[in-house]
Amino acid sequence: MTSSRKAKQRGPDSASSDELQAYWADALQRTCLFWDTLLDRGNNYVEHLGQGMPALLKFGHEVVLDGRTLSEPCNYSLLRLVPPAGMPTDATARPVVVVDPRAGHGPGIGGFKFDSEVGMAMRAGHPVYFVTFRQEPEDGQTLVTVMHAEARFLEEIIRLHPQCKARPVVIGNCQAGWAMMVVDALRPELFGPLMMVGAPVSFWAGSSKLNPMRYAGAPLGGSWLASLISDLGGDRFDGVQLVENFERLNPAHAWWNKYYKLWSNIDTESPRFLEFERWWGGFCRMTGSEIETIVENLFVGNRLARGTMQAGERTIDLRAITAPIVVFASWGDNITPPPQALNWIIDTWGDERAIAAAGRTIVYVLHESVGHLGIFVGGEIALKEHDQLVASLDVIESLPPGLYEMKLEAKQGLEDQRWEELEPGDYTVHYEYRTMDDIRALNPEGREEEALFSTLAQVSEQNADFYKAWVRPWVRLLAQRPLGDALGDLNPMRLQRKLLCDALPLAASIRAQAAQAREHRTPADQDNPWRQIERNTAGQIGAMLDTWRDQRDAWSVAFARYCYGPEGAGAWLKPAVPDADVAQARAQGQLKQSREAVLARIGEGGFAEAVCRIVLAGMASIGAFERRSLRLAKLLAPLAGEIHGELGSQTNWIRLLKQQATVTAVAPVEALNALDHLLPDTETRERALAVSAAVMMIEPTLANPRSEIIEFLIDTLGVDPQRVIGLARRLTDTLEKPGKPLAQREGGGAARTGGKAGRNIAAKAAAPAARPKRRAGAPA
Repeated sequence: MTSSRKAKQRGPDSASSDELQAYWADALQRTCLFWDTLLDRGNNYVEHLGQGMPALLKFGHEVVLDGRTLSEPCNYSLLRLVPPAGMPTDATARPVVVVDPRAGHGPGIGGFKFDSEVGMAMRAGHPVYFVTFRQEPEDGQTLVTVMHAEARFLEEIIRLHPQCKARPVVIGNCQAGWAMMVVDALRPELFGPLMMVGAPVSFWAGSSKLNPMRYAGAPLGGSWLASLISDLGGDRFDGVQLVENFERLNPAHAWWNKYYKLWSNIDTESPRFLEFERWWGGFCRMTGSEIETIVENLFVGNRLARGTMQAGERTIDLRAITAPIVVFASWGDNITPPPQALNWIIDTWGDERAIAAAGRTIVYVLHESVGHLGIFVGGEIALKEHDQLVASLDVIESLPPGLYEMKLEAKQGLEDQRWEELEPGDYTVHYEYRTMDDIRALNPEGREEEALFSTLAQVSEQNADFYKAWVRPWVRLLAQRPLGDALGDLNPMRLQRKLLCDALPLAASIRAQAAQAREHRTPADQDNPWRQIERNTAGQIGAMLDTWRDQRDAWSVAFARYCYGPEGAGAWLKPAVPDADVAQARAQGQLKQSREAVLARIGEGGFAEAVCRIVLAGMASIGAFERRSLRLAKLLAPLAGEIHGELGSQTNWIRLLKQQATVTAVAPVEALNALDHLLPDTETRERALAVSAAVMMIEPTLANPRSEIIEFLIDTLGVDPQRVIGLARRLTDTLEKPGKPLAQREGGGAARTGGKAGRNIAAKAAAPAARPKRRAGAPA
């Protein structure tokens, strides 16, 4: 038995004096190095502050457009990121725009790692732009000012890439997600797909367990306090207030665990700690108008999701967004849990059929555990979810209108799949149909408690009106900006960084002790019983802080329920009708109108429209669209004209698929019943079924449960199943063995991918998507 195991079994009471001495020496050395690291953090803060808090990007960049030069000046700027050597930009690829959140911290979180959203887009060959901001806003700046600037940035990007007809892909992180959503609703012609990462939109949604922060405004009576703080700051709201709120959300981590992690792993943890703290300590400011608009319209009022938020004289209607929307949320995110990220879909559309009938596409991705910041800066997330999202842009834009959940499955351990070369990389992706009930099921406590926040919003509005009318004039008369700046400098989060730097009188002594500890470093064994005591004690301290947090949150929840529930303020300030009910009633009326319009033209079209209807019905019966299927459809499109001569070479299959999806959304049965009219003869019906079966990667045989709809239509339309099977196989065989006319091909067995032809297929279908390294053993 080893000595370490003996020590572990003996426990601290019987530990030797040598083990105590080793632990004590190690603890002292770690302490010296710990304080040395905090001095480095302070120096970084002072240096970063002196530089004006520039964006902390790992990539070279140049300013394309400075918001200060616009007709409505603001503190935002547009940067073009310079890709590192070995990452050439594809001149024809669509631009990707990453927008950083302005929620108290400084800019750069979206791109301060190579494995990030920015890095994945660069690896895929996209030109990448970054929307950043300076520490101080311009006088008179409002959220509308910023929206106009962001729209101007997109106009400039489009101008700089005339060779690319596709609109830019926009990635909005956290606060930037809802901000860009607003711009998208106002200027949809500027946007390609909008990816919202950890972005709260439905601020009332959630539960007492998922995000107790939503109850934080209840004891304060709403938004008036934010107005008071900005008035005291001379029309400046200090972002450090928001950062403090984030830290209070998880005090065990903010006040203890992160520092204990640094101290206990000082030999390896310092670089990561300093990198993150450089960003975490970069506090920025907003104007009073900006924070008031955010708190009144979003945090408390929830007006964006409800469709009542105003931008100037225009009401923001999220249904006006025409390009696909991708929402990425995580169950480990206690700032923006999935209900806050997704419930706007229910409140805006009311019915998933309304989304399809309007020709809109919404896709969401859920992660099981990553936290709020990790969802857009985590290395593993970047290499998986962000990489696959960027690589799937062609598919997302080709999806038929509707509501989907994007599912990723690792290829490792799976059997080789048919047409695997059509999605290079380590993951296979499919898009599962979802309904409003699926989104409702994500909220474990339901939505009934949102009535509390409806009442709270009314109380907040009354308090805000009273403050603005009777208190604000006196506060503004006395408050001056220099006084507000001085008070901000005294904030503990700033003081701990300013005081603990090389300007500290004891800094030289700390540096000397740290240098000596580093030179003679003797870390104690991890099995040392005193290290076990240390870890247990640290865990107990963290657990105590968690218990205090849970008690505090429970009190906040109880207070909100008591004060704003039906026995409190809710008794005379009745909650508004739930937004979901309003949206559902509106959707029913629109669906009725859409159905009447569709039925009047249900028989219009021919072969191409029929194929689209069959594919849509088949995928609906399967319950999902596969990424491979949509890329295979792209390759099969030219062959459809060869088997059906009446098709023109310019047939836009994606546009037709989207058009027919609006038909099948409101009249699915009638759409299939009209097939005998769209396909007037047996030969045409066989061709349409064969093309559809090939696209869906199925063979129409009873041995394949995925081919249920094809089997049904073979019987309904009265065609020969063997002829359909043979033609479907000849179609796929043509892709694998190009050069021989389709009419000369023999039936043969089921098609399989592989070899040079398979690689050619992959190159055609996936370009210009990213081609990351494949798993071992997979076809190249």
